Amino acid sequence: MRFVAVIPTLWAAAAAALHSSLDGRPRLQLGGTALVGKYLQASNLDFFGGIPFAEPPVGRYRLSPPHLKYSLSPLQSFDASSYGLPCLQPFSDADMSEDCLTLNVIRPSGINVNSSLPVMVWIFGGGFYAQPVIYDGATLVERSVSRGTPILFVSMNYRVGPLGFPQGPEAVERGALNLGLHDQWAAFEWVQHNIASFGGDPRKVTIFGESAGAMSTFYHYLNDDFSTVARAAIFQSGTSSTLPIFDGYRRTPFWRLFVKNTQSCATASPNETFPCLISADSSDLRASLNASMAVDPYAFRPALDGPGGIISDLPAKRLSNGTGGQVPFIAGTVLDEGTVFLPKDFQAKDIALWLNANYTPSPLGPGALKAGIDKVISLYPDDPSAGSPFNTGNETFGTGPGYKRGSAIFGDVMFQAPRRFWSQMISAPSYVYLFTEPQPSVNPRFGVFHSSELAYFNFYGTSNTTWLGRVMLDYWISFAVSLTPNDGKGTNRPHWGEYEETKRILELNSKTMGLIPDSYRAISMDLIISMRDMLSW
Repeated sequence: MRFVAVIPTLWAAAAAALHSSLDGRPRLQLGGTALVGKYLQASNLDFFGGIPFAEPPVGRYRLSPPHLKYSLSPLQSFDASSYGLPCLQPFSDADMSEDCLTLNVIRPSGINVNSSLPVMVWIFGGGFYAQPVIYDGATLVERSVSRGTPILFVSMNYRVGPLGFPQGPEAVERGALNLGLHDQWAAFEWVQHNIASFGGDPRKVTIFGESAGAMSTFYHYLNDDFSTVARAAIFQSGTSSTLPIFDGYRRTPFWRLFVKNTQSCATASPNETFPCLISADSSDLRASLNASMAVDPYAFRPALDGPGGIISDLPAKRLSNGTGGQVPFIAGTVLDEGTVFLPKDFQAKDIALWLNANYTPSPLGPGALKAGIDKVISLYPDDPSAGSPFNTGNETFGTGPGYKRGSAIFGDVMFQAPRRFWSQMISAPSYVYLFTEPQPSVNPRFGVFHSSELAYFNFYGTSNTTWLGRVMLDYWISFAVSLTPNDGKGTNRPHWGEYEETKRILELNSKTMGLIPDSYRAISMDLIISMRDMLSW
């Protein structure tokens, strides 16, 4: 009897393996649906892409929170061999679609439902208005295998621009703020429910992102339920205080501009725009994006959404009230965060105008805001050698007289000071970095610019085989696998001490790699941090 029982089991396993390899395409069962992916031969990985995690946000589902779907029923099979189309966005001629709430999984080939591998879930950046590229996690997974600590990589689409972040009274009243953040959360829940089918462990998830992706991760991180979907987080150049947070009413004029530029809704009542937009043709909406967002592409972004929302209060108040901040994290910035955000001819007089425009209305009133801004500007000398890109002396690279000074202030107010504040405030184990690797192939006026570290993860599908790239991959993978970047596997690299114990940060640089004090520009950044209530942190 034992012999008879074993034979069918072995035969079934062999048959399943044969079925998977007949055409060289990986297969797995997701509920009642057979997912057919693509084998990445060069790296010996399996790719499953374009998997819907929510109903298409079109028709009656447009401008509403995502309707999560755990299964692909009643489909018997699903072709998951390519990425899904990105969501509608401006300033792009690429193929895109409103039917875009899909995710992708890259895994080591040959694993099964019992493998229980750690999972890294990526959230892309792009200012909440764009998805600049499709981020390729193959190098990350390939490196994890080569160092003996295999992981799975998950990436997702989420709605951006006015369809992802509606503004104005109707969005407030209809509960339609922060739809893009809700899309991300739906993807997190899908991972919890389904990642075991791919060989992942839902109890070992690390969520990470860069820029708007890091901000998004931080918004979620500050809610208690974040620990139900992840055990760790990584914030690359972004926190919940990178952008000032206002209510959903502040950007009403931009919402009305979007509606006005949507041809079929141009005459809609200002207080009754949702019904028209819900019934509008998708091509009509796409045509309106460029015109409505040309004034300010960052107009459609996260907002305070009140009790029960994802951003229920100002971030600093949320933490002081005892919510969130419970799991270990890595956080860091690049040296010259501000340079890519300012025009080449930026003038000194524009600095105060920009700060006032971005941080009005201040909770402490216009007078206090003006006085605070004047103090901040006074601590940044009108001296090119002190400006950003840093460490470039008096060279101005043909820019306006306010460019280097403004870039230094922009980078510190939006990125460096918030990162330092949150590193000091959150008691969970944390590791902090500053990426300073020179970028010789880039216009020198940008220096070590915002997002420059991404190339070292090969997220653009290029081949970066530098020692620094391998080190960074090893730190990130080690953290996702063991909750410390110091597992000793892979490259021979410096020990990265916990921030709370050392108040030191890791300088990521191929020539000067090591821990340094977290004290650069201390006087000016202490002032900025002291102004956090004024700056809507």
